[in-house]
Amino acid sequence: MCGINGIYRSDGEIEEKKESYGKILEKMNRAIGHRGPDERGVYLKPHCGLGHVRLSILDHKYGQQPMVFQEGGKEYAIVYNGEIYNMKELQKQLKDQGVSLSTNCDTEVILKGFALWGEDIAGKLNGIFAFAIWQQEEKKLILCRDPLGIKPLFYQKKGERLIFSSEVKGILACETGSAICNKDGLRELLALGPAHTPGKTVYYGIKEVKPGRICTLQNGQWREQIYWQLQGREHRENREQTIEKTTFLVEEAVKRQMLADVPVCTFLSGGLDSSIVSAIAAKKRKEEGGRLTTYSFDFTGNSKYFSSNGYQPSQDAPYALEMAEYLKSDHRILWCDSNSQFENLLPAMRARDYPCMADVESSLFFFCGKVSEKFKVALTGECADEIFGGYPWFYKKELFERREFPWSYDMTARECLLKEEMIRELNLKEYSIQAYEDTIKETPCFEGDSGEEKRRRELMYLNLRWFMATLLERMDRTSMYHGLEARVPFADLRIVEYLYNVPWEFKFMDGMEKGLLRRAAQKWLTDSVLFRKKSPYPKTYDPSYEKLLRNAFHEMMKSKEEPIHQILDEKKAKKLLEENLSYTSPWYGQLMAGPQLLAYYLQINGWMKEYRVKIV
Repeated sequence: MCGINGIYRSDGEIEEKKESYGKILEKMNRAIGHRGPDERGVYLKPHCGLGHVRLSILDHKYGQQPMVFQEGGKEYAIVYNGEIYNMKELQKQLKDQGVSLSTNCDTEVILKGFALWGEDIAGKLNGIFAFAIWQQEEKKLILCRDPLGIKPLFYQKKGERLIFSSEVKGILACETGSAICNKDGLRELLALGPAHTPGKTVYYGIKEVKPGRICTLQNGQWREQIYWQLQGREHRENREQTIEKTTFLVEEAVKRQMLADVPVCTFLSGGLDSSIVSAIAAKKRKEEGGRLTTYSFDFTGNSKYFSSNGYQPSQDAPYALEMAEYLKSDHRILWCDSNSQFENLLPAMRARDYPCMADVESSLFFFCGKVSEKFKVALTGECADEIFGGYPWFYKKELFERREFPWSYDMTARECLLKEEMIRELNLKEYSIQAYEDTIKETPCFEGDSGEEKRRRELMYLNLRWFMATLLERMDRTSMYHGLEARVPFADLRIVEYLYNVPWEFKFMDGMEKGLLRRAAQKWLTDSVLFRKKSPYPKTYDPSYEKLLRNAFHEMMKSKEEPIHQILDEKKAKKLLEENLSYTSPWYGQLMAGPQLLAYYLQINGWMKEYRVKIV
């Protein structure tokens, strides 16, 4: 896993200022160096420069980038971030067509696959990826991102120039002025955040390559096309066939994603999803003569302060230990205290380049840093809820029927601290509903869907495009900031395509959320874990954490120099601090309530200061 950067100039200026552009690319590499601490490289041509930082996982010796290939008088160069899980099949296809391969890395597969198949290579890849290819003779730049957007890729177009990078900070490294956030950027931040509209960012002029897109830039002309999208179709397998197919797809995905020349560990919370991934991985490691290492995360004080509720009915720790014992894994428990969680709020924001999921993200950032001390690759249980329908909005009537984002509909909480003029000018509710309706309109449907089944398909698509995208972004940044590659087997393309068309009666098999997944996983888990009620990513219940937030928020509002005063109302802030925040309803997802609102605004203030954000 790596980080990529690049600059394109349609006027060929790079040739005239080669040394200067080389330094710019090196500066961009340094900005995202955490994504690839093992090696760095630069490639320069008159119209294009490519930069790369490498986290060495496959073929340590021959996988250096930028990688260059010359054939038939043509030169191709690539920088790539990701893992291709069907690499061996593609290697065979290339060899069958007479293509010589000199490495055992997927970078060469993509590069030589492009030389053979052109842009059709994108549709042949099963994996997580973002890459750029430069074709020297045609003066053509190709940018491509995986179908689900698991790996990031941002760009900025200005006149004759285009800059791209794995992270926004790579682009900002080229700029000397302030980062700009206009009215739509504020709406993204305040109405939709920590999610964002696909293709957009909170920065004016900086966009992201949308998932499933391949973009070309030639002679200054930008072209974007869809190479993959979901298809709505009839599901023809019966119950038993569906269980069998699901079992096969999940097991195959986990096994494929263990591909690495370095040791692989798993995150094991004791929940259904991470337990399935860990069980399959443990079995494979045992067959190879090894023992799987598993990690669980917890918070100091939770054994004392935890209180069961509708969102988090039970603690993870007992179930994680039960599964670790069952799997005979080398299990390690990592603890995060209130100070660590609080102190990592701003580092987590820096990793994402804008405000994120508050302490839900800062704690994961902390845990990934600890895991990275021993491992470079980890498998996680992310995305099963989005794909198998595990969230309450799939089956609770009041959420199911709500015609707006079911995880982010409470604008009252979002507006409760804003200045009145901000509320009037931004019209957050309207912006959120418009984003929701735009997504509903593009939902791939099947003509045979009933009203209720059609609605579930809409919710599934909303989850894939919005909620899951936010969690995938969280996982990428919190892990890659520490040089850790966190893989997500449930987001395997074949699983997503298949489950999108499985009817709800199967997904909710036996009247249980993720009933299909539970039936598919019977042979891997203990009964108590198999039928455990869903519990989301853990949070702290220690009141000392909320106290830290309150004190920091109070000091922030007291200081007239803080940029947050541009958007927050002091009287409203004072009133909020007098309330019991722990019992407020979530304003994003299932865990982000009152304390997380304070943390989110602390991140916004830190972001505005550190990134010198200019509000226009």
